[in-house]
Amino acid sequence: MSATITEIPETVALRDEERQPCEVWTRVMGYHRPVSSFNRGKQGEFRERVYFDLERCQVAGHAD
Repeated sequence: MSATITEIPETVALRDEERQPCEVWTRVMGYHRPVSSFNRGKQGEFRERVYFDLERCQVAGHAD
């Protein structure tokens, strides 16, 4: 068995007809659901979420 090394382009460009929607899932009440199945209000809440960033978090009294 021999390995063949092929070059992979740094960027991949898709034509519009090759694209498809990306389905986003999120954890709700202990289980995962697609955001597309949410009602309008829940989709709005999802868009307004603020995500925790460990790198930007500082613990009070912790010296770096």
